This record gives sequence, structure tokens and C-alpha cells, in this order.
Amino acid sequence: MVLPESGVGGRGGSGVMSAMSGSMSSVSSMCDRITLVVENTRFIVSRELFATKKDTMLYSMFHSSASLTKANPKGEFEFEGFSATVFKAILEYFKTGIIKCPPSVTVPELREACDYFLIPFDASTIKCHNLRGLLHELSNEGARSQFEKFLEERILPEMVVSAQRGDRESHIVILLNDDVVDWDEEYPPQTGEEYSQIIYSTSMYRFFKYIENRDVSKQVLKERGLKKIRLGIEGFPTHKEKIRRRPGDRRPEVIYNYVQRPFIRMSWEKEEAKSRHVDFQCVRSKSITNLSVDGVESIEQNVSEMVLNEANGAIGGGVGGGGAEVPVLVLEVLLPRRHFPDLWSSNRCQHVMNSPLIIRMPISYEF
Repeated sequence: MVLPESGVGGRGGSGVMSAMSGSMSSVSSMCDRITLVVENTRFIVSRELFATKKDTMLYSMFHSSASLTKANPKGEFEFEGFSATVFKAILEYFKTGIIKCPPSVTVPELREACDYFLIPFDASTIKCHNLRGLLHELSNEGARSQFEKFLEERILPEMVVSAQRGDRESHIVILLNDDVVDWDEEYPPQTGEEYSQIIYSTSMYRFFKYIENRDVSKQVLKERGLKKIRLGIEGFPTHKEKIRRRPGDRRPEVIYNYVQRPFIRMSWEKEEAKSRHVDFQCVRSKSITNLSVDGVESIEQNVSEMVLNEANGAIGGGVGGGGAEVPVLVLEVLLPRRHFPDLWSSNRCQHVMNSPLIIRMPISYEF
């Protein structure tokens, strides 16, 4: 650009150039600013603010060659899923490197926002008045990391041993380093502990004694594709205390000492439903003569008559009111509850062993 020579001194030309430079700088600054909208609250920030933290989501959104976000018709960028108060605290991280948790924001809410924007959630980054909530979240993160280490180094090898035997599930008990298991070879425990796998680790015992750690561990196992996961504390027999012999019993009763220890149970069986499917042969009965594949109604009718009609007056009264005892036959029927509402509602039907498929029906017969 050529400036006119007449009427313009050196100082005047310099002033014009400074003004133009300032104007161009102002335009560049305006172009560099972006507007972020969260819950109808607008935050006007510079793109360069996010350049200080290159591992975060906001840096990838506004400094990446790929278009990760699109502006609305007004040229603003909208964010959903968290409050404006949380987002304001997130922006402070790019200015100071520290996030101060607002009093109105819960620690899990702030943790979720940090995970979304790829901001590290640790003691050096997060400052919170609620120490209990902060330490709980930090413990969850530490528990996940610690359990993944236990899983790879101690638990997975035991699961591989089970898989090499052809098993598709594993039951692992965690004992202390100084625990001693001394079972009688002739009289071992009779509750299935002989199939348990044992890991001696005091550190794992201390880890699993917290229910929060067990919850985190269960979530990790679910994410790794395992099923039928159970983690808890149960009694485990360590050594024989005494033998009790009763008159007439061939086998003596062996009493073991039990200690409370953590256990892990999981399965990797794929065809679970098929493995537990059993085909039963249908045998005709003298009492029920019209059994068929689709004869649910006929079965219900016959069994209902046997129970509700014959049992009336036969139980507790005798024949003809004479008070004589009448033999009672207890019949166990494995039938779905939904097909026999009358039987289940009858006070003569009992629920056995908390199973929805087994009912007891008293049936009286005259001899």
C-alpha cells in the first residue's frame, strides 16, 4: 500500500500503519474466538486455550484436521450431557491445570465430565471439599487397576488350569499366606470344597474384603465377557477339629474348622441353556390316562380333580365322620405354576424347597 506523500508526515504515516495493524490483529483475534453453548449458557473462549492440553477432547475437537464437531446455524458449538457449572470448572483446567469441584456438583458428576473430555481425574488435578466422595472415586480407579493386575498375574492362570481340564467354570478361594489347609484323606469335607482352587495371597484377601472393591472387580469381569460372576465371603474348611461317632452310624461325623475367606466364581460357558436341557420320557399313569405332548389342559383337569375333589373331606375327618385315619399319598408334580393357578391357590398345596416348579398335593384313597 502506497501512502500519499503530501499532507502526511512521517509520524502520521506511522500512526496509520499502527492503527491498521491493530485493526487486523483485532479481526484475527475475533476469528480465533469460538462460542461454546452449555445449557443455554455461552462461553466465549480462544481456540489457543485448548492448545495447552493436547491430550484432551477439546483440543482434538478444535485443533484436529478432522471435523469432530459441527457448529449450529449461528456458528456456535453446543454441548449436552452436563451442566454449565461443570463445564465452567472444566475450562479452569485449561487455564490453571486444576479443577475445583463446585459445591453444587457431585464428585461422580465431575468424574463423568472428566472422562468425557479426557481429563485426568487424580489428586493432582481435582480439588474437592468433599474428601469422602473424592477418595471414593480415586479408590474405584485404583481398585480397577489393582484387580486387572491380580486378574492377569494370579486369577487367569487358575482359570486356564480349569479350562485345560475341560471345565467351563472356576471357583477360586483366596486364603492368607499363612493359612494351612490340612484335610483328612479318609474324611474330606463333604460340601464340594475339593473342587475349589486356592490362591494364597494376603494382599488379595485385604483387597476383596471391601464390598466396593468386589463390585468394581465384578464389573471388570463382566467387561471381559465372563458370566455367572459371584464375589463374596464364605466359610472355607482348613483343618479337622474332631470326629463325632454316633451309635448305629457307619460313617462318623467329621467336624472341620472354617474360616471366612473371599471367593470368586465365574463361568465362560457359551451353550449354557443346551447343557442344562434334559429330555424326560413321558410314562402313562393309571390316574392320568390322557397324557400327550400338548395336553396341558387335560393334565390340569385330572390333577385338579384328584387334589381338590378327592381330598375334600378325606383329610382330617375320616370316612363317614367316624374319625378313622385315611392314608394320604403325597404326590410331587413338576409342573409350571402358570398352568395350575387353582392348585397353587389351594391351601392344600405346599411350596417345597422354594422351587416354583414343585408342589405337594395330598390325595386320599379308600382301602
